[in-house]
Amino acid sequence: MGSNWTLKDAETQFVSVAEASLHGEPQRVTIDGLGEVVISAADKFDLMSKRQKTFIEHIMDFPKLPENAQDLFDDRHQYPSQFRDIDLD
Repeated sequence: MGSNWTLKDAETQFVSVAEASLHGEPQRVTIDGLGEVVISAADKFDLMSKRQKTFIEHIMDFPKLPENAQDLFDDRHQYPSQFRDIDLD
Protein backbone atom coordinates (compact mmCIF):
# COMPACT_ATOMS: atom_id res chain seq x y z
CA MET A 1 0.00 0.00 0.00
CA GLY A 2 1.79 3.14 -1.23
CA SER A 3 4.51 4.79 0.78
CA ASN A 4 5.06 5.60 4.44
CA TRP A 5 5.77 9.17 5.49
CA THR A 6 6.43 11.00 8.73
CA LEU A 7 4.21 14.02 9.27
CA LYS A 8 7.11 16.42 8.74
CA ASP A 9 8.13 14.76 5.46
CA ALA A 10 4.53 14.62 4.25
CA GLU A 11 4.16 18.35 4.94
CA THR A 12 7.26 19.26 2.98
CA GLN A 13 6.50 16.82 0.15
CA PHE A 14 2.72 17.24 0.09
CA VAL A 15 2.55 17.64 -3.70
CA SER A 16 4.30 14.27 -4.14
CA VAL A 17 2.04 12.65 -1.54
CA ALA A 18 -1.10 14.01 -3.22
CA GLU A 19 0.00 13.07 -6.75
CA ALA A 20 0.89 9.52 -5.70
CA SER A 21 -2.50 9.07 -4.03
CA LEU A 22 -4.25 10.37 -7.17
CA HIS A 23 -2.38 7.73 -9.20
CA GLY A 24 -3.80 4.91 -7.08
CA GLU A 25 -1.10 4.67 -4.42
CA PRO A 26 -2.55 5.53 -0.98
CA GLN A 27 0.00 7.24 1.27
CA ARG A 28 0.38 6.41 4.96
CA VAL A 29 1.42 9.28 7.23
CA THR A 30 2.66 8.59 10.77
CA ILE A 31 1.85 11.29 13.30
CA ASP A 32 4.30 11.11 16.21
CA GLY A 33 2.65 9.24 19.05
CA LEU A 34 -0.87 9.73 17.71
CA GLY A 35 -1.08 6.94 15.13
CA GLU A 36 -1.39 6.96 11.38
CA VAL A 37 -3.60 8.40 8.68
CA VAL A 38 -3.96 7.42 5.04
CA ILE A 39 -4.20 9.87 2.18
CA SER A 40 -6.18 8.41 -0.68
CA ALA A 41 -7.82 9.60 -3.90
CA ALA A 42 -11.40 10.81 -3.36
CA ASP A 43 -12.96 8.19 -5.66
CA LYS A 44 -11.26 5.37 -3.74
CA PHE A 45 -12.37 6.89 -0.44
CA ASP A 46 -15.96 7.22 -1.68
CA LEU A 47 -15.93 3.57 -2.74
CA MET A 48 -14.61 2.41 0.65
CA SER A 49 -16.94 4.57 2.71
CA LYS A 50 -20.10 3.61 0.84
CA ARG A 51 -22.39 1.42 2.92
CA GLN A 52 -22.32 -2.17 1.73
CA LYS A 53 -25.61 -3.85 0.85
CA THR A 54 -26.85 -6.65 3.02
CA PHE A 55 -27.43 -10.09 1.49
CA ILE A 56 -31.18 -9.49 1.53
CA GLU A 57 -30.76 -6.18 -0.31
CA HIS A 58 -28.70 -7.92 -3.00
CA ILE A 59 -31.40 -10.56 -3.44
CA MET A 60 -34.18 -7.97 -3.54
CA ASP A 61 -32.30 -5.94 -6.18
CA PHE A 62 -32.19 -8.91 -8.55
CA PRO A 63 -34.23 -8.08 -11.68
CA LYS A 64 -37.60 -9.76 -11.92
CA LEU A 65 -38.34 -12.15 -14.77
CA PRO A 66 -41.15 -11.41 -17.19
CA GLU A 67 -44.38 -13.29 -16.53
CA ASN A 68 -43.91 -15.69 -19.47
CA ALA A 69 -40.27 -16.51 -18.67
CA GLN A 70 -40.95 -19.01 -15.86
CA ASP A 71 -41.11 -21.88 -18.38
CA LEU A 72 -37.48 -21.25 -19.32
CA PHE A 73 -36.32 -22.72 -16.03
CA ASP A 74 -38.80 -25.57 -15.74
CA ASP A 75 -37.09 -28.27 -17.80
CA ARG A 76 -38.40 -31.28 -15.85
CA HIS A 77 -40.47 -32.45 -18.82
CA GLN A 78 -37.33 -32.60 -21.00
CA TYR A 79 -35.66 -35.20 -18.80
CA PRO A 80 -38.23 -37.81 -17.84
CA SER A 81 -37.18 -40.28 -15.19
CA GLN A 82 -37.15 -43.93 -16.15
CA PHE A 83 -36.84 -46.73 -13.64
CA ARG A 84 -34.88 -49.84 -14.40
CA ASP A 85 -34.63 -53.16 -12.68
CA ILE A 86 -31.38 -53.92 -10.89
CA ASP A 87 -30.42 -57.46 -9.93
CA LEU A 88 -28.91 -57.33 -6.44
CA ASP A 89 -28.17 -61.07 -6.19
